[in-house]
Amino acid sequence: MVSFLLIGCSNQQQTASEPKQAAAKMPEKEKSELAEKPVPEGFKSPFSFDYPEDGVKGIYVTGPTVSVSRFDELLKLVDSTELNSMVIDIKDDFGLLQYQPEEGSPFEEIGGPYIKDPEKLLKTLEEKEIYPIARVVVFKDNHLASERPELSFTENGEVWKNGRGESFVNPFMKEVWEYNVEIAKEAAKMGFKDIQFDYVRFPEGFETRDSTLEYSQGDYSDVDKDNVQKRVDAVTDFVAYAKKELEPYDVDVSVDIFGYSATLPEAPGIGQNFSKISANVDAISSMIYPSHWTSYFGIEKPDLQPYEIINEYAKHENKVLDALENRPVSRPWIQDFTASYLGAGNYKNYGKAEVEAQIRALNENGIDEFLLWNAANRYTKGVDYTPLTP
Repeated sequence: MVSFLLIGCSNQQQTASEPKQAAAKMPEKEKSELAEKPVPEGFKSPFSFDYPEDGVKGIYVTGPTVSVSRFDELLKLVDSTELNSMVIDIKDDFGLLQYQPEEGSPFEEIGGPYIKDPEKLLKTLEEKEIYPIARVVVFKDNHLASERPELSFTENGEVWKNGRGESFVNPFMKEVWEYNVEIAKEAAKMGFKDIQFDYVRFPEGFETRDSTLEYSQGDYSDVDKDNVQKRVDAVTDFVAYAKKELEPYDVDVSVDIFGYSATLPEAPGIGQNFSKISANVDAISSMIYPSHWTSYFGIEKPDLQPYEIINEYAKHENKVLDALENRPVSRPWIQDFTASYLGAGNYKNYGKAEVEAQIRALNENGIDEFLLWNAANRYTKGVDYTPLTP
């Protein structure tokens, strides 16, 4: 059987534990309110960052981690190794910002306490030559769904939640596009050089729910296509819209995407077409953690064979990306955590050898960029991140 294990969300490790922000109350916003701010004339980033000469090699950092002393440990980790980048949460998995916007901002009431001084944070990264990437979670958004049910999916008059209590907002709704892209623009104005969009999709398994949930198809309602293609169009069009809107801010745009999407013409439920999304971004970040695959590429227990599963995936991805006229940078998410939830005999403890095996598999296939995922931001010590010599 060929399948891919959807572990709950785009980028999640089940063992992670983080403090949650209190839900903010956001008044209803009109589209014009979010779109009225013009691009700053002659916009120039307040900080200077060079794209890493050897390609992005980064780690994931949550807002809560930025606010505690352990962040200093992560700075030292990047400083003392071949790592050179950080992916930092700006809008999190609950739909809340990790910093407090200025008074009067349309996003003031979803602000959070963790990144207390964004300017100081970016200045520190600039001084240490750490490339800053802002993670913006898009369509998984408990807060916006709760405050604006008409922008979400409802069932029996209530906002629909999946089995983990998570709500999504509707990718067909262009107001949701604007909302998230305006947040991305704020990150660009802070000084981040790459906006990484996550959860750029419909809820997993949506093909089994699209006839029972109540939601609007917006401008796509009159399109003469089936629902699968409408979903693909909505997700792809959002990415293209975001890329165009962010061009004046001199930032790259990247998207996280399920690794299995690259192996299919398209993922029918979630609306992800790997080729179409890749054609509209500067970097594509497939989530290819060995633990998240089940039997695939002839490998029965992928978590036990990190080199083999990443090697097979990389070969396949290269073929898909090589067929594109505008090939983006491949910057996969790889695993630096132990997936004990898979059960005895299906997982192994991940450490130096397992992380290096994944990097080696990427390097041997000409992929020099990668991002390390650990939801608790605790990364293996002593790893050699040096790419293989051609």
